[in-house]
Amino acid sequence: MTPNQPGQMPKMPIAGVKNLIAIGSGKGGVGKTTVSVNLAVGLASLGYQAGLMDADVYGPNVPLMMGINRTPMAYGERIQPLDQYGIKLMSMGFLNPGDKPLVWRGPMLHSVIQQFLRGVDWGNLDYLVIDLPPGTGDVQLSLIQTAPITGAIVVTTPSDVSLEDARKAIHMFHQVRVPILGIVENMSFLTCPHCRERIDVFSHGGGRRTAKEMQVHFLAELPLDPQVRIGGDTGKPIVLRAGEGEPFLEMARNTVARCEEAAKEEGPKIEIGE
Repeated sequence: MTPNQPGQMPKMPIAGVKNLIAIGSGKGGVGKTTVSVNLAVGLASLGYQAGLMDADVYGPNVPLMMGINRTPMAYGERIQPLDQYGIKLMSMGFLNPGDKPLVWRGPMLHSVIQQFLRGVDWGNLDYLVIDLPPGTGDVQLSLIQTAPITGAIVVTTPSDVSLEDARKAIHMFHQVRVPILGIVENMSFLTCPHCRERIDVFSHGGGRRTAKEMQVHFLAELPLDPQVRIGGDTGKPIVLRAGEGEPFLEMARNTVARCEEAAKEEGPKIEIGE
């Protein structure tokens, strides 16, 4: 288990959950939720028990991208996650549907994150993917300081502006002693539907170069594909589509490999609960 910093409360395991994967980014608009959704569904497609926790409290897009928007039920003191495509789901979007914004301060964010982690009946999961809000604010710190994160994935686009913020996110995870599983370069390239020529809309190779410079793994290049957007808007993640979802499945395979490596490096993370 990742060691606690001096003066920090012990990081209590989430009963039944083997690996917690935090998906972060230094800025918005890089497709972090798209990566989170397709990673969770990809892990399930590979035969793993997976869950997806939408920790982006102010902008919860998981319900739309997963094609489900119901109110979760509670049994006793435990919230029952919703289920879609074999993924157990929890999002503030299920509890606060529609366009009504949340205007909350830090202590309230901490409370809801802890409720999502420990008040939800996740059952036995191999992987719980946690979609963080962009940046390095209260939600990230609340999660990192109280839960034993297996590792973090940083999502970026190839542009220099995005990469600058991605480096900040990597430094943040390093400072709080969360292992970096790797970098995902989203919107890496566009294939012209007419001539099949590759077009580097947002430049290319910046994610791989940054991973090498910062001595972290490079997990995937994901294409800028209209079908990815359509899948997100219709609640049918592209990873479910044979052939077209292969880059996302490869990302899931690489993530599994990195989690296994992290377990060997750090020792066992979480014991399965009763």
